[in-house]
Amino acid sequence: MKTSDFYYDLPKELIAQSPAENRSASRLLVYNRSTKVIEDKVFSEIIDYLAPGDVLVRNDTRVIPARLFGKREATGGVMEFLLLKRIDDKKWECLAKPGRRAKPGLTFRVSDELGVTVIDTLEDGNKLIELNYDGILEEILDRVGEMPLPPYITEKLADKDRYQTVYAHESGSAAAPTAGLHFTDKLLQSISDKGVDIVDVLLHVGLGTFRPVSVDNVEEHHMHSEYYRCTEDAAARINKARANGGRIIAVGTTSCRTLESIADEYGLVHAGSGMTDIFITPGYRFKAVDALITNFHLPESTLLMLISAFSSREEVLRIYEHAVKERYRFFSFGDASFFY
Repeated sequence: MKTSDFYYDLPKELIAQSPAENRSASRLLVYNRSTKVIEDKVFSEIIDYLAPGDVLVRNDTRVIPARLFGKREATGGVMEFLLLKRIDDKKWECLAKPGRRAKPGLTFRVSDELGVTVIDTLEDGNKLIELNYDGILEEILDRVGEMPLPPYITEKLADKDRYQTVYAHESGSAAAPTAGLHFTDKLLQSISDKGVDIVDVLLHVGLGTFRPVSVDNVEEHHMHSEYYRCTEDAAARINKARANGGRIIAVGTTSCRTLESIADEYGLVHAGSGMTDIFITPGYRFKAVDALITNFHLPESTLLMLISAFSSREEVLRIYEHAVKERYRFFSFGDASFFY
């Protein structure tokens, strides 16, 4: 497969720069994989496509305000750091910009309560840094950090919580699991009242998920690993739904990748935690996921390849052509789609 096989033309004005005023008022494109019929709906109508006995699996990771701007204490030069992965109590792997100036041994001051010391340059060009602070890091980051919005979003986010799901729980992600941004507490309660079980798994989203594929042949692309966890209770409830004839519906590609990482060949999911670098492309046989809620993804991205595996490349490109024609909003703050 060629990376260029997953290209589509997207007018720049369809890239959503801000979230919808009401989360569940976003639009929803519904696609039936059996009939190949496309429907145009509103996201709150997702409940009409869920049935008692189904299980809705969502990722309850929380995005940290991981973008930091520090000044070099000696010269005043500004450095941008993007926290990616916590190594231990104070050490992190991060991106630094401009990276060539982030030399080991240099210290940058983010605020009176937070400093950054560069320790090493890693093989892939990322930096190993040490954060210098006293107190609780999460509270400090809330005060001095910025949300790590994707580069295609150029407007400043007025409310940090709009880049969090309403059920975000455990901090650790460098990007939001954006399919979940459309849910409200009220909608989730209505879904639960209908008899749909709502189960949380965890996958801390790294930027590797969103990095462009830079090789011509898809098979040569390497996915960065991300931390996942599924509890015994979550696994039992998911397997119970499957045993009773219910569908496993993944909220977003992160939940989907987690489920496929922990499922065996019979479709049973197993509790556990670890790192996953699963890369799903056309030809992959899904073991656990029966239906998928997801946003609209970048051309030639690994996420578009995953969606193409869930349907087909040709059908996904047709669906995206429809979405462009109907003026859907794309990417992180955009509208949603439902494949079932």
